[in-house]
Amino acid sequence: MRAIFLVDNGSLRAQATLNLRHVAALLSEHIGETVQAASLLHSNKIPAKEVEGIPAITLGPAVERSAEQGVTEIVVVPFFFGPSKALTDYLPERMATMQARFPHVKVRIAQPLVDELGNNDLRLANLLAGNVRDKLRAGTQPHVALVDHGSPIPEVTAVRNRLAGQLSVLLGDEVACVAAASMERREGDEYRFNEPLLEKLLALPEFNSGPVILAMLFLSPGRHAGEGGDIAEICAAAEERHSALQVVTTTLVGEHPCIVDILATRLRQALDGERFLLDIPAKA
Repeated sequence: MRAIFLVDNGSLRAQATLNLRHVAALLSEHIGETVQAASLLHSNKIPAKEVEGIPAITLGPAVERSAEQGVTEIVVVPFFFGPSKALTDYLPERMATMQARFPHVKVRIAQPLVDELGNNDLRLANLLAGNVRDKLRAGTQPHVALVDHGSPIPEVTAVRNRLAGQLSVLLGDEVACVAAASMERREGDEYRFNEPLLEKLLALPEFNSGPVILAMLFLSPGRHAGEGGDIAEICAAAEERHSALQVVTTTLVGEHPCIVDILATRLRQALDGERFLLDIPAKA
């Protein structure tokens, strides 16, 4: 018997958990098998009344409950763009804790949304392009910034840069240009690969006047990408400094219905043993 989990990093904002549950429900319907929504961290601290009266769960306790109920196979579908350390470091450590109690349970972790070494899948880039086109106004040729949170590891930033290149080709001369940016970065030269920061990009002559569309490389609303969040504050401050700047933001990637099709592919690849991020065999 197996259990399938759609897993995000976790947030203290209820909107993130509600969106994760919504996507998990759509994925369940798509594949004809139950997919549970769980976070790696944080979400269990959200008051249940804020998430429709159903307490949010984190993956560690959830997989242990599944093992207690007779599950022998855990499949994790990452609601992540790239191979974050949350997936490659923290998740295996947490599954090892579970296997210490339930050594007969095996775990397979599917590829994230962007599989850098897999087929040249343009679905996510096409989704982003559609989100940008939804914000285009007749007679304008805006600059586009593909913005993500920023990551401490180059592999995740490489995913963003790959998507920016694909987005630039797909949009062509519909826009002036496409540039990648990070919302924030850690201090130190070793994290310069996140540059430019969004606030710096919006200060450049090419971006500080006229229409700018932010292609939001975020999965769920929260304190960064949600209403009144960090991105909104950065944009408001830039518009205050540059009176001719007009910034509009796209919808979030994880709120687009087409995201389910990509997740279903990653899940099927993992179940078939074709492509997966990690395989953690049973210990007994």
